[in-house]
This record gives sequence, structure tokens and C-alpha cells, in this order.
Amino acid sequence: MNLNKAMVIGNVVRDPEMRTTPTGHNVTSYSIATNRVWNDTNGQKQERAEFHNIVAWRRLAEISNQYLKKGSKVYIEGRLQTRSWDDPNGVKKYRTEIIAENMIMLDRAGSAPSGGDFNTEQPSMDKTPVVDVNQTSTPKPSSDSSEEEISIEDIPF
Repeated sequence: MNLNKAMVIGNVVRDPEMRTTPTGHNVTSYSIATNRVWNDTNGQKQERAEFHNIVAWRRLAEISNQYLKKGSKVYIEGRLQTRSWDDPNGVKKYRTEIIAENMIMLDRAGSAPSGGDFNTEQPSMDKTPVVDVNQTSTPKPSSDSSEEEISIEDIPF
């Protein structure tokens, strides 16, 4: 059994850049930063940022390009992929990227154009707004008027 899964929550470092492949597929690339805070052996607070290269394809590429901007907080779920190439001097270069399969924008309502869960696989069946990147409309959450209780999972932030 094998597993290749990456999940990160961080801030977008630079505005996403969308391109179109010769075959007509959209691809968007951007980076996000995750921060780690800890106390060292002397009790001093230490911080370190890690930068992650993100690549989104097709409909998720369009959504990322449209709604994300530098500073946006976002959850990305995907798989790791490393590619290599030779630079003009013949030196082999490597780049590890997260190929995005799911994205949730985490900015508070009103501070970003729109929020939601953008999934490249199957939409979830809970009440979270979901966009299936293979469709053009957002499925409406079920409206069960007999249910008055609000659970913690229903809070969008």
C-alpha cells in the first residue's frame, strides 16, 4: 500500500499565475508559506517559515487564479510530485510541488471575494458549500427546516 498525500494551511506568498498548456488545459502555480513556532532549549521563542510550491490544474486552476491573492489564507490538499530538468548550463535542477486536489479558502467572510471548499474529486455531502471542478454550478446545501441545532462543523471559519 502506498500513500502520497500533502495537507498544508498557510498564506499565499505571491499572486497565482495561470497559463494554458498547448492542449488547452489551464494550470495555475503559486506558493504558500507555513510557519512553525517553538521554544528552543534556552526557552527562547523561535520561528521558521517553509515555502511550498502549489500547482492546480483545470477548473481548480481557474478558481485559484480568480479568488486567491497574495496574503490569502488557504488549506491545500494534494499529492507531492518532483520534476527535474536541465538548466541552460546543463545542470540538473529539481522542484518538488504539491499538485492541488482540494482547496478551502480560510479568509474570513467579507475579506475575500468568496469562500468555500473546492474539491477536484467528489463533492462532500455535508452542508459545506462545495464546488465540483467538473461542474459549473455550486450544489445547494440541504435545507432541513426541522433542524435548529448548529454544530461546530457548520461554522465556516
